Order: sequence, then C-alpha cells, then structure tokens
Amino acid sequence: MKAPAGHSPAPDAGPIPALDLQAEYRAIRAEIDPAVLAVLASGRYVGGPEVEALEAGFAAFCGAAHGVAVSSGTDALRFALMAAGLRPGDEVVTSPFTFIGTTEAITQAGGRPVFADIDPKTFTLDPARAAAVVTTHTRALLPVHLYGQTADMAALLALAAARRLFVVEDACQAHGAAEGGRRAGTFGSAAAFSFYPTKNLGGCGEGGLVTTASADVAGRVRRLRDHGQSAKYLHAEEGYNGRLDALQCAILRVKLRHLEDWNRRRRALAARYDRALADAAARGLLRLPVARAGSEHVYHQYAVRVVAGAAAGGRDRVRAALQAAGIETGIHYPVPLHRQPCYAGLGLDEGAFPESERAAREVLTLPLHPHLVEAQVDRVAATLARELARL
Repeated sequence: MKAPAGHSPAPDAGPIPALDLQAEYRAIRAEIDPAVLAVLASGRYVGGPEVEALEAGFAAFCGAAHGVAVSSGTDALRFALMAAGLRPGDEVVTSPFTFIGTTEAITQAGGRPVFADIDPKTFTLDPARAAAVVTTHTRALLPVHLYGQTADMAALLALAAARRLFVVEDACQAHGAAEGGRRAGTFGSAAAFSFYPTKNLGGCGEGGLVTTASADVAGRVRRLRDHGQSAKYLHAEEGYNGRLDALQCAILRVKLRHLEDWNRRRRALAARYDRALADAAARGLLRLPVARAGSEHVYHQYAVRVVAGAAAGGRDRVRAALQAAGIETGIHYPVPLHRQPCYAGLGLDEGAFPESERAAREVLTLPLHPHLVEAQVDRVAATLARELARL
C-alpha cells in the first residue's frame, strides 16, 4: 500500500490529526496554485468556464446527466428538494442520525421531517422502518449516505415506487460511493453533495453540487441559486444567493483528478484498520464498520462502535485516552436530531429511535485521510486496542 505522491512517511511518535488538509495541499500544490492564479488573472470570479467545467466533470464522475454547483451542501439539499417537487407541508422521511443540514434543508424548503431509525450495522436509513412511517402526507424519502456508504437504495427505491414518492439523496459524505456498480448521485430525482473542506472532495471553503438526470430539475436549481433569474434581471420566482465561485471550482477541478486515487487509499487504510482491530472486535470490545454486500464504501469516516463499557461511558473514556496519547478522534454524531433542542416541538422522547441513540453513545471515528501513513494507522489501532482492554 503506497502513500500518495508528495507525502513522506511520518514518524511513529507525534500527534495524529483526524484530518490533515495541509498535507493534502502540499501534495498537489504544484497543480492548485496555477489554477487559482489563472482564475485571479481571468477576472471571471462568479460563473463562467471554471464553474461549468466543474459541473460537467463532477456529473460525469458520478454518471449523472446534469450537475449544478451551489454555495454549500445544505443549499444543494434545499434546492434539490424544491426542484424535485416538495410542496409546503409535505412530509419527508429521513434519518435522525445525521448532521442537522439534512433536516434544515427539509424545513427550509417548506417540508416536515419525519424520522425513521437506522440499520445498526450501516448507520443508514432502515427501509423497513422508513416504510412504517410513510403516510398519505409523505411526499419524499431523503436517505443519508453516511460515512461514505450508500443507504440501501434498492430497497428504498422499491418503497418509493410502491408509495409514489420521490427520492433525494443526501450524498454529502459519499463522493464516489456506489451500490451495484451505480454511483451515489444517480439513484433519486436529485442528489446533494457537499464540498466542505473535510469531505473526500473538499474545497478551500464552502461549496456544494446537485446532480440529477432531469433537465427540468437542473434548470430549477440553476434559477434558485441565482435569485430565481431565468434571464438577466428577469426573475421567474424568488430565489436565493446560492452560487459557487470560480476560485472554489478551479480548486475542486484539480482535486477531482485525484479523487479516485484518494478513495482507493481510504479503502486500503480502512482495510488495514480492519486487520489491526480484528482481535478486539472478536473479543466483543468494539464493532468494525460494515460494508454492505454489493456496495463500494469510500470511508469518508472510519466509524467504530465502542461497545466495551458502553453503559459506563466507555466510548468517551477511550476517546480521552486517545487524545492524551496525541490521537485526534471524532464523534459523528453525539446527539441524534430528534433530541436536539430545536426539534423539541416534535415531541420525540428518549427511546423513540433506539438504534440512533445507541449509535450516538458508541460511535467513534478514527483518523482516516489519504495522507495518513501505515505507521500511524498501526499506532492508532494499537492504542485503541490497549485502552479497550482496560475498560
């Protein structure tokens, strides 16, 4: 397993960050800097050829007919829902185990989020539980492709067809993920991607993109991102200021050329974690990530479940020990959405979605990025296994 070009192996000692964006920049600086300078020299900072080239390039990467660049992943979700046909008051079924941008997009588009619990193995929306909450008011399904793996799209698309619902994919963590040879971004009426710096394909600021097979949906998203303009100073509807600037698009175009290699590297490092932590998993101290059969995981996060000492805060104790050892970890996500203060009005008490609540107590995300080296993976795994054994 070879580290990406431009990266030299790190020593065994020293801090291990969860993500190293400086290393990423150093590896491709010779490509990034000229691309940025070319945009500055062009004077084309909003719209123009860089934006159009990113839209075409990323749509082709996904296998989608259309791509529309917008200012954030949250805008991508909101615009996708609106363009796909969400109406005021419509219910949208989604997961409570995700970032709040998912449900913000629903409510800001005029809809009402309805939660269904997750599959405990994959952390994605459980199709059977989703089917159980569909009502006559349900208009759409919004599955979240979490941690780099698609939701069970075959089952969810069957549910959507049977109940006459449309599907919008939250693909903000799934750049290049696939199911049955079909990439995220091509399953629903539309899909939303985020280019936040931490993503598998991340810019140097905010950014997002909508993919779709529909020229009508793409056209509506283009209007929504640009104040509803159908032509200069002609506003077909009220819209938003949701454009993505040319500088970000130029940077993302450079990084897109490396995305396939970076995703392969992530899978290789995840496999190394799997091997190094296999004994701890066999002893029942933790559970490793599960890649669903027929899917291609891109490991936006390497998320383990700390089950040892779970009732006594085992995950948080292990995390503190790793931090003391110089190893940065994350918790994605510590509070399910149905327990967030802003959704108290939904009246969903503790116990409403037990799998999501259990995941929130147990999940720990380990350092994983394309410029991590094998010695660092081994050190993280050894330290984690030692601390698990002490619980």
